[in-house]
Amino acid sequence: MDIEEKIRELEDELRRTPYNKATQHHIGLLKAKIAKLKDEIEKHEHKSKRGRQFAIKKQGDATVVLLGPPSTGKSSLLNAVTNAESEVGAYEFTTLTVIPGMLMYKGAKIQLLDIPGIISGAHKGRGRGKEIFSVCRSADLLVIMGEDLNGIKETLRELHDAGIRVNKKPVEMKIKKKPYGGLVINSVRQDINKQTLKDMLRAYGIHNAEVTIRQKLDIDQVVDVLQGSKIAYVKGIFVITKSDMKSDEDRKRILEEMPDAIFVSSKTGEGLGQLKEEIFKKLDFIRVYTKKVGKEPDEKPLIVTRGATVEDVCRKIHKEFVKRFQFARVWGNSVRFPGQRVGLEHELKDGDIIELHIRL
Repeated sequence: MDIEEKIRELEDELRRTPYNKATQHHIGLLKAKIAKLKDEIEKHEHKSKRGRQFAIKKQGDATVVLLGPPSTGKSSLLNAVTNAESEVGAYEFTTLTVIPGMLMYKGAKIQLLDIPGIISGAHKGRGRGKEIFSVCRSADLLVIMGEDLNGIKETLRELHDAGIRVNKKPVEMKIKKKPYGGLVINSVRQDINKQTLKDMLRAYGIHNAEVTIRQKLDIDQVVDVLQGSKIAYVKGIFVITKSDMKSDEDRKRILEEMPDAIFVSSKTGEGLGQLKEEIFKKLDFIRVYTKKVGKEPDEKPLIVTRGATVEDVCRKIHKEFVKRFQFARVWGNSVRFPGQRVGLEHELKDGDIIELHIRL
């Protein structure tokens, strides 16, 4: 029996097994074994061949990917909010490559990428799925689009099966492998018992390790941790397209199930401003204004993410500035008084003005 047949057999058994407390241990083992076998297939494929890749040069302050089923309106949306010229057609697979465009908003340069439509089985490679999800993994934000909730849900399923978790945080579980000593579990109280955790680790090939868990988790989260870098965590926004064709009843039904969905129409312009603002917010950008000694602040802001420090600003301007840094003066909400002298570790806030003093 080859690896793929083993996976199919285990997946069939998993589908037949109802989830309850009595079957939890068995289901955990099945999922760990499936993940391990899939890893073996991926390693073999990586060694034997290299597929086509989308060549994307990252530009701007962040990269946002537009994705959803074919003919959802991604190309129309890209053209409506950026300077791109993406071909638009009322048929499937209009976009056969990645079309970039630049969204200029509140001083930020945000690269939007229009990619081929997501079809059923994309996570297995159908419709250039592997290349598409490779682009999604490296994105700062996903705009997940659909004419209805079914389209969005199908895309989310494909993303999940491809190892991409949308709007979820990495699991607080650390595995420190050791040469001997067995498995030691240090954990907060769990619904999964320690024996199940240990047997899942062994099924994945981990027999000696110290495991630290700082949150409650389920079996699927344990499997995510076992797969390590194969799991990507990406922020997402949900967009219902062609809103000009939606009735009030349609909108009410959609919002009851997905309250944060944004209704957009490239034809009428509805929702475009709201979408731009939500993209800016979701990227967690803040604007910092630089100034020279004795001069007025620059009108054009420097875009950094929330939590950025003076050191981050120095690096963004020029990598040598950190080495030559003396001190900075800051005006704004992050300091106690205007022009306060601060060091590299000082955390900035939106709207701050910063004056860097650098050794010549």
